[in-house]
Amino acid sequence: MALTPLRAVSGAPGAALRSPQALEDFEQELVDQYALAMAAAGISDGFITSSRATVFEFARSLSGPIWTAGYADGDRFLAEQRRLGRAQTTRAGKAGVIAQFYEFLVTRYLGDIRTATGAIVEQPIDEWNRPSGVSLGKVRVPPSDVEVTGFFERWRASVADARKYLPAARDYFAASLWRRLGLRISESVMLDIRDWRPDLGLTGKLHVRFGKGSRGRGYKPRLIPAINGADALIDWWLAEVRPQFGEDWKDPDAPLLPSERIDRERERPLRVGPNALRRALAEQTTLWLPSWEGRMTPHVLRHYCASSLYGAGMDLKALQELLGHNWLSTTSGYIHVRSEHIENAWQQANARTERRLGGEG
Repeated sequence: MALTPLRAVSGAPGAALRSPQALEDFEQELVDQYALAMAAAGISDGFITSSRATVFEFARSLSGPIWTAGYADGDRFLAEQRRLGRAQTTRAGKAGVIAQFYEFLVTRYLGDIRTATGAIVEQPIDEWNRPSGVSLGKVRVPPSDVEVTGFFERWRASVADARKYLPAARDYFAASLWRRLGLRISESVMLDIRDWRPDLGLTGKLHVRFGKGSRGRGYKPRLIPAINGADALIDWWLAEVRPQFGEDWKDPDAPLLPSERIDRERERPLRVGPNALRRALAEQTTLWLPSWEGRMTPHVLRHYCASSLYGAGMDLKALQELLGHNWLSTTSGYIHVRSEHIENAWQQANARTERRLGGEG
């Protein structure tokens, strides 16, 4: 479907589209072109379907066609979403889709719409009415180095005496990957044994095949080096613990993090689920770091990893690649360094001032 014929329309504004059916068809065509553009960019079908649904939901809230919307319509739609009890992340996501759709109209079809309807497209979502994500005002400042080190030392010491040694060791290993490499929980549960490549780089590398992509573009794989002591950790897991889960440890396609449950068809452990790992982290936090009870999550440990590596001297670009972020600005939001560089700069500035004044005296 193409909009090219509309670009040839001439004459008075609005002359090209007179009937209600023609206006409706034109509106549908604009939305279809938006979907086609997203498909051309490689965005997943699920995300495109969700985006179309949001655009149509907004269109139904308008008193006229989509090109007549203004900021007041955006205000009204988002206020209604809040009245209906939609979560802040949901409202922010819908606002983002609507804003992107109108940017698409302005960028590609502003002239066509003006010629065909006489209307000038406006952006109904602006900096004043667009909700921020749910993390606004809730910066995930992680625990201190002393707290995290002590927490993992106590957790590791308790593994040998655990009622069920194998799942206890697995839960500790998974959390240690979040702490040392900043893996997402969804990435870690999808690792297979073949994804550990000790032959790559100086310390070996993990092939994260199911990395999070942006805007529904699907998975974004990456190779990350086993730095920060992760190489020794993985060697311990594969040499001493993983073989005890079953003979499948010899199968490269077996899960790196197995469950206690058995796949009866294949006679090997199933893949552990993320909820089991989250629950274990919460339980261990209650035992060994009670001051963080209810606040310690896999994502907090991801923030801790970024902050600790940055504090140790890793630059932002390298951190971006390690964490799998698309934007450097996202990585910078993960940095919460507990240094005194501001206080030191203040002290040094005062000292320089005192020296100048002393020299002048």
